[in-house]
Amino acid sequence: MILGNWKMYKTNKEAQSYVKTLLPLVENLDVLIGLAVPFTAISLCAELVADSSVMIGAQNMHSADEGAFTGEIAGKMLQEAGAEFVVLGHSERRVSFHETNEEIGKKVSRALEEGLKVVLCVGESLEQRKKGCEEHLEEQLSSALSGVKKTLLKQVTIAYEPIWAIGTGKSAKPKDVEKTHMFLRAVLEQIHGKTYGKKLPILYGGSVKKANIESFLQESHIDGALVGGASLEATEFASMIALVS
Repeated sequence: MILGNWKMYKTNKEAQSYVKTLLPLVENLDVLIGLAVPFTAISLCAELVADSSVMIGAQNMHSADEGAFTGEIAGKMLQEAGAEFVVLGHSERRVSFHETNEEIGKKVSRALEEGLKVVLCVGESLEQRKKGCEEHLEEQLSSALSGVKKTLLKQVTIAYEPIWAIGTGKSAKPKDVEKTHMFLRAVLEQIHGKTYGKKLPILYGGSVKKANIESFLQESHIDGALVGGASLEATEFASMIALVS
């Protein structure tokens, strides 16, 4: 599974050009592909990928069904626009917009209830890693998933993204990421049992690019990648996907 996160980039004109370039390059590749696009581009992109295996998703949503929340967007709005999934708990939301574990947990539950797939991001800062990040990661997972019905868990994908490796050009070592993913699976087992600890996909995100994606995906507990900046150019993103197909 390879997901591209466009963040706050691309107008609709740029999105259209990107998708039209990407689709013929990946149509025969045996990889689950997703694009988390700006709210304004969801409908357009969903129409463009309608006859392909590429999924379109959103980068955030509110935990309420509807209401007086100026500037926010509801899960049912995303679904109606054509989104199949939503990225929640991204480090940029946690750090820059001060989203709490409790708030993210509410968003996860609402998204799943609305029929959206969820990509739940967890990760630690460099300072937290130096002190020992296990408790921090466990709290992020537990607060988001402990209240989720087991019947809905199959709609969840975890993305481990160490904050210190996002947008910095630095990436964690594959063996270290593998160990962290194994720890996350153990936490998932504690929450919902061995079946879900083994089956839930766990992606790695953090300065993933063409030069290193293969080394990460060679590890048995890394099921894919959440790609940020390197996903913004269609041919570059397609070449990354081709390497691991």
